[in-house]
Amino acid sequence: MKTYDEAIHWINSRLRFGIKPGLERMQWMMEKLGSPEKKLKVIHIGGTNGKGSTVTYLRSILNEAGYKVGTFTSPYIETFNERISVNGAPIKDEEIIQLVNVIKPLVEEIETTELGTMTEFEVITVMAIYYFANMNPMDINIFEVGLGGRLDSTNILVPIMSIITNIGMDHMNILGNTVEEIATEKAGIIKKDTPIITGAKQEEALNVFIEKSKLLGAKLLVGGKDFAIDEVKTLKKGEQFSYHSTVSFYKNIEISMLGYHQVENASLAITAADFLKIPEHVLREGLKKAFWPGRMEMVSEKPVVILDGAHNPEGVLSLVQTIEEHFPNKRRHIVFAALRDKELKPMLKTLASIESKIYFTQFDSPRITEAEEFLSIYPIPNAKVNSNWRELIENVYMTLTRDEVLIISGSLYFISEVKPYLRTIIKENNYKD
Repeated sequence: MKTYDEAIHWINSRLRFGIKPGLERMQWMMEKLGSPEKKLKVIHIGGTNGKGSTVTYLRSILNEAGYKVGTFTSPYIETFNERISVNGAPIKDEEIIQLVNVIKPLVEEIETTELGTMTEFEVITVMAIYYFANMNPMDINIFEVGLGGRLDSTNILVPIMSIITNIGMDHMNILGNTVEEIATEKAGIIKKDTPIITGAKQEEALNVFIEKSKLLGAKLLVGGKDFAIDEVKTLKKGEQFSYHSTVSFYKNIEISMLGYHQVENASLAITAADFLKIPEHVLREGLKKAFWPGRMEMVSEKPVVILDGAHNPEGVLSLVQTIEEHFPNKRRHIVFAALRDKELKPMLKTLASIESKIYFTQFDSPRITEAEEFLSIYPIPNAKVNSNWRELIENVYMTLTRDEVLIISGSLYFISEVKPYLRTIIKENNYKD
């Protein structure tokens, strides 16, 4: 591979192999590469929602403390390279080329064995591990689980700590149909004698985590029991809250991301930072600076335009609650697009519960829900449909007044397409009262 476009095309070509849970191919690749995963100091983060935000809070705190931090996250919002980042900055195009040239021959070799083909996510996971182990070593790495945990390709890692943000009903076709079944898959990242932090609330999920932690001798810290948040206050550009645990108390912490769910995500990062003995003043500054694109991201203030990748029932519920908290007196316009393999009916029911104008649209994906389908899944009175999302967004944006807010939500893949287009519209159409 000589060019970045060639490298990305090769990586994306692996998408046709779909999702193949299991660690056998990862184990084979690690052995061929000299066990790079053993060189990494890793914090492993799983859960249904909030993984990316928790990664960001923790990375920002560690950066503030002077650590060089590598992160592996998915999906990306603006550039593919975001998935492998150093101190929040995506790696360079030439590094992607170099990584592909290292990994590609091994991917071709494994295809000749009984283990078969590597998926796109497996390939990218291998690239991240190799990069942080051999090309640009970090003080600490934070890896986000792709799907589930037990059989996810990132579970090849041996972490110093694991975090499970929460448990929700997503990817049920793969992870299971009950909270207990999904929690069992997520609990796969709990390791022997390794601290585990969770924000899960359901008794069925907590019972799974408690049993697994006892079995492996892992110290389990549970949100609401071993650490908690209170005195939550909505700010113009973020949230304020207090945090207390068995070892610390921090009053009036501020974060710049919007929503009560972001306070919960921040509490997980604080608990992890306490374990790493990060000083309070560093922790506070790191939290305030943390930013994660596509999650209640305000891309325009005049008029107010928000991007939020609420792609499952729990995410849409958090979206609606945040809108009510931060924009109680504004007229709301919500543009929504989602993939068909999601739990759409409860998502649409939640959207219908908020006073707003709803617009359904679609984007280019083989898994897309066509705009017209939303109305048959859960009819919302007066909801409008336009399959051309560019036309729809521009039309709504151009009519906004100071008393209105536009929220564009749904699939993170949709948000990644919308953001650069929206930035152009905002730049070309300066707001006038």
